[in-house]
Amino acid sequence: MTIAPPAAEAPAAEARDVAALVRAASADDHRAAETRGFITALMDGRLSLAEYVRYLAQFAWVYEALEERGSRPGDPAVFDPALARMAAIDADLAALEASDWRESHPPLPETAAYAAHLRSIADDDVRYLAHHYTRYLGDLSGGQAIAALVARHYGATPDQLGFYRFEVAGDGVVRYKRGYRDAMNALALTPDEVDVLVAEVRESFRLNSAIFEALAR
Repeated sequence: MTIAPPAAEAPAAEARDVAALVRAASADDHRAAETRGFITALMDGRLSLAEYVRYLAQFAWVYEALEERGSRPGDPAVFDPALARMAAIDADLAALEASDWRESHPPLPETAAYAAHLRSIADDDVRYLAHHYTRYLGDLSGGQAIAALVARHYGATPDQLGFYRFEVAGDGVVRYKRGYRDAMNALALTPDEVDVLVAEVRESFRLNSAIFEALAR
């Protein structure tokens, strides 16, 4: 499913706040993901910097799959290539431990399943947008709090937390997030496309939760 460019004069019914609708429809799934035992313990300071490394390395596999799609001609503005995180994750993991993270932290089955799912939907703009929204907008939001907590509880240094620094947000994270949501709304998705987007956002939270559960084991 490819997102069509918005018409010059979209019908009034399409002028919905899709970003707000998606956020509301997935609120329970989001809450369930961010309150999993592992992530709660990590953010409360009850684990260790080594456990944070395990967490980040698993999501490195996820971001690698998410970003393999790359920037394509005709992509909507919301697919901003400047959001890409893999270079920062690689640098963080190199600063956090001497070993090659690919060898020391192979993907858990749940991580591999998430990465495989991302690759399978890369050509479906609406479903891909769901994961783009969940990951990057999450990093711009809760990710900022995660960086502060990891630094406070485990002594992580700035060169180990580059994942959470976005050059695109130089004029303010809040302003950039507002622009991201505006770009989502400008797509003027059809009702059926919004349903697909909501379902896939909920699936993304389920896939994230599965990784948290696996890390706890």
